[in-house]
Amino acid sequence: MIRRLLPLLLAVLLPAAAATTDDSGPAQLKRFLAGISGLQARFEQQVANQDGTQALRSRGTFFLQRPDHFRWDYSDPERQQIVADGRQVWFYDPDLEQVSVQFQSKALRGTPAQLLAGRDPVENSFEISDAGHRDGLAWVQLVPRSSDSQFERIRLGFADDQLRRMEMTDKFGQRTRFRFFDIQANPRFSSTFFQFEPPEDVDLYNQ
Repeated sequence: MIRRLLPLLLAVLLPAAAATTDDSGPAQLKRFLAGISGLQARFEQQVANQDGTQALRSRGTFFLQRPDHFRWDYSDPERQQIVADGRQVWFYDPDLEQVSVQFQSKALRGTPAQLLAGRDPVENSFEISDAGHRDGLAWVQLVPRSSDSQFERIRLGFADDQLRRMEMTDKFGQRTRFRFFDIQANPRFSSTFFQFEPPEDVDLYNQ
């Protein structure tokens, strides 16, 4: 009897087990978005031209509070800040003493920020496909559905349902790569953390 029941039990249990251990990029993206309300991580950014030559390398800290709030605090080689307060996106360059601001709905259309911070299902804004495994990570590719997006494609690399890498290719062939470190899931932020007040004596450009 046991010998007869064993194949039946395996047939029932194995598909269920396989369903819960899907480590593909799309599956990890889905679990990642479902499991976080916020995020904090250090990042390293590299920008390369179309011919592959490196044009810029920078570091900083990324903060996210879903939905619709984020901050990029660049610290090296120059200080800059990008803040989304839920309605507008602020770009602050202390060295140039300039601040520019745009409506968030327009500025983030078809961008990774819309993907990570947005409240709508990812499928509404991006075509999703499995990009396989590389460098020990599971990758997912996203192609913006909006023709207004400045990006041709975005690739996200996951490990253990955590976002580790992000690669973006814009319409001019320029590639931007992010590596994320010291990741903290669902940190607590103050009520004013994602508010931006332009400093005095800076030039303000409203776009």
